[in-house]
Amino acid sequence: MVSIHRLIGMRWSFAGLVLGVLLCLSARIEAATYLIQPGDVLTVSVWKEPELQSEVLVRPDGGLSFPLVGDVKAAGLSLEDVRSVMDQRLRKYIPDPVVTVALKQIGGNRIYVVGKVNRPGEFPFTKPIDVMQALSLAGGATSFAALDDIQILRREGEKQSSLRFRYSAVEKGRELEQNILLRSGDTVVVP
Repeated sequence: MVSIHRLIGMRWSFAGLVLGVLLCLSARIEAATYLIQPGDVLTVSVWKEPELQSEVLVRPDGGLSFPLVGDVKAAGLSLEDVRSVMDQRLRKYIPDPVVTVALKQIGGNRIYVVGKVNRPGEFPFTKPIDVMQALSLAGGATSFAALDDIQILRREGEKQSSLRFRYSAVEKGRELEQNILLRSGDTVVVP
């Protein structure tokens, strides 16, 4: 026969396990939060306000416009961040608005792979992508590619930088720090 104290202890252990799993999942979801980019299309709606429901394009400058809210700098923010900004601005006109912001179409997160690859071009992405994965999307390098002279071009504001990538080292499991996560707008050049 199991004692009451042992049963209670088992229940608390199970509750602790469930809580731990939920916290881990929450941290994973938070770490993988999508950040809005120029070119994305959002669906915005305000509950019980049919005239405040529309699809909104994030402009090249990173902003978006919505009735009663005005301009919102959305690029680099999460959907929840944009929803919160819109909610606060709408409170001037609507008591306790219920605002929903959803991602309808991804148009902003793009990387480019050019040079001696089988399928050069522009590649949209929805989750983090590293250099090896980008090369795979481009169908791999051709037999004439200089694999140890690959460059990643990255623009930050007005400044552009170049990062070196040595394929043969990463292929052998060495110098893995080169296999960086690419950012929207990065260009992988395979000479």
